[in-house]
Amino acid sequence: MGDLLSIGLSGLRTTQTSLTVTGHNIANVNTAGFSRQQAVQATNVPQYSGAGFIGSGSQTVDVRRLASEFLTGQLRTATSENSELQAYKSQISQLDSLLSNSTTGISPAMQSFFAALQTATQDPASVPAREAVLSQAEGLAKSFNTLYDQLDQQNTLINQQLGALSGEINSLAASVAGYNEAIAKAKSSGAEPNDLIDAREEVIRKMSEMVGVQVVPQNDSSVSLFIGTGQPLVVGTTASRLEVAPGIDDPSRFQVQLASGNTTQVITNFVSGGEMGGLLAYRDTALDKSYNTLGQLALTISDTVNQQLGQGLDLAGRAGSRLFENINEAQAAALRVLPQQGNSGSANAVLNITETSQLGTSDYRLDYDGTSFSARRLSDNATMTVTQTGTAPGPYTLAFAESGTDQGFEVVLDTLPAPGDRFMLQPTRRGAAEIESTLQQSDQLAFAGSARAQSVLNNRGTGAIGQPSLVDGPSPLVLDDLTGAGGLFETPLSLTFDAASNTFTTSSLPAGATLSYVSPDATRLVPGQNNTLRVSYTDPDTNNSYVYEFSVSGTPQNGDGFSLGFNDKAVSDNRNALNLTALQTAQTIGGGATKATYNQAYGGLVERVGSLTAQVRVNSQASETVLKQTQDSRDSLAGVNLDEEAANLVKFQQYYSASAQVIQVARTLFDTLINAF
Repeated sequence: MGDLLSIGLSGLRTTQTSLTVTGHNIANVNTAGFSRQQAVQATNVPQYSGAGFIGSGSQTVDVRRLASEFLTGQLRTATSENSELQAYKSQISQLDSLLSNSTTGISPAMQSFFAALQTATQDPASVPAREAVLSQAEGLAKSFNTLYDQLDQQNTLINQQLGALSGEINSLAASVAGYNEAIAKAKSSGAEPNDLIDAREEVIRKMSEMVGVQVVPQNDSSVSLFIGTGQPLVVGTTASRLEVAPGIDDPSRFQVQLASGNTTQVITNFVSGGEMGGLLAYRDTALDKSYNTLGQLALTISDTVNQQLGQGLDLAGRAGSRLFENINEAQAAALRVLPQQGNSGSANAVLNITETSQLGTSDYRLDYDGTSFSARRLSDNATMTVTQTGTAPGPYTLAFAESGTDQGFEVVLDTLPAPGDRFMLQPTRRGAAEIESTLQQSDQLAFAGSARAQSVLNNRGTGAIGQPSLVDGPSPLVLDDLTGAGGLFETPLSLTFDAASNTFTTSSLPAGATLSYVSPDATRLVPGQNNTLRVSYTDPDTNNSYVYEFSVSGTPQNGDGFSLGFNDKAVSDNRNALNLTALQTAQTIGGGATKATYNQAYGGLVERVGSLTAQVRVNSQASETVLKQTQDSRDSLAGVNLDEEAANLVKFQQYYSASAQVIQVARTLFDTLINAF
């Protein structure tokens, strides 16, 4: 009877444990990261008797955690990828809306500006039409400024988010280190601390929402966490710290650092996965490119419009004034060069744009080793050829080229840097912030051409001369080169046709001026066809060069005359205004051989961002599906099923009643035996 009583008691104990485990599962059905548990039973050691081995009941040998490390790892990976894509999508959707919006976008403002120019060409003397051009120019500049401010605000928000995420990651990393210590101590008792392990796994899963982590189990049941390309975040009971600080090269772009003890390592380029990885990926692939492309467009519009205006005459016959701020204004040029934190030298540098048509959309890095300069283009890591001019004590001018192609800018340093000093060069980064409409007087818009041609009144032939156009010359024009003593148009150039040689004789060409034939014949005029002629002039005092081209059509007679002179009657002339409107379709943007118009360049940016947005939306939907499937796979094994647990309750309750009945039988037998005596 004693053996039977012990067997019944063992059954009660094991069944009670199973009921407790089942109740624990039910109580934690909504606990995040909980893995259901199962009591594992085994028979007690049997006792030997003369009839053989007789069983002695059961015992609980383990409470097993039903979880798969493989499925848990899959869930972490899917969570990290989904969070990264969601963060990327959230940011780029805002950018896509900004660029394509009819209010904040640049295309409507450019169309309005050129529409106002086209209206002004129809009546170049109209003050209201000129005022409309000034108003639309200001609106175009404000559109660039507003869009830059929006991008800058987004960049600031990303910096703030990176800082907040690093704090949360550090807190979770410390929790993992604490769980490692508690689990290792509990493990020393010989049993698995299931609930602690579940809690640690949930903390790691939450961390994977913020940054991609690699989990490496250790022999003492602790885990080590690594981020990036293997940078340790948690090792055993020691947790490193993530720090977010202004970038060494560019303080406006915060960088991520891993601090371990007294050592700090910059890991920005290695971080991937999670919300932090998504923010960094967006900044690198979309935001920086948008900054630079908008800046390139703003600089090119400012420069080309100003250059063209400088080659015309305003209502008062003066050389054209700038409509937009000088692209190489001193403060703007200085902000394009960022000395690296920690530079030991005192060199001050400015970056001047030399040719907007050669500008790209990349930043550059400039290094000085104490002997020479070296530079790389960061977009493709291409090595630049740096040409240095200037002697001690300075200044020094650096020109940059790649495979013989000029990059469109130069750097001027007041003195040589210290060995090891480094500079970040950002030719176009702030272009959209710097553009500004500065012209206040509409009569200073230079809509007229600088030269005028006319035929002599008593010509006998059908020859006709077209109005000359300035195809090369300084901007703004130096009027003294044209009208001053010895200037090209000090007196009008007189052209007399010689029918014997089919050429023009000139009696008033100043020193430094030549007349040549361009087409269809390079040596003479071809009567009856449209001929292009060229007047080239280099001023002997200023060394400024001017090239005017004009056409002669029809059939002039011998002795017929034409003249070219300064356009002193420029009130109703719209030739330079027409050249300004032609800039809308001119291919003026893009470093290298491939050029684009203003609209094509901006449209390319909008299209690129739109494509990235559409792609990340598709990828995000796919990642959500993968995440759900992974979560379902994990839950199918580790999740609590209330129906199954309810069935277990009924089963274990019956087992408990049966074990109690065994005890009752043992008691009855014992009472019968006592009564027999």
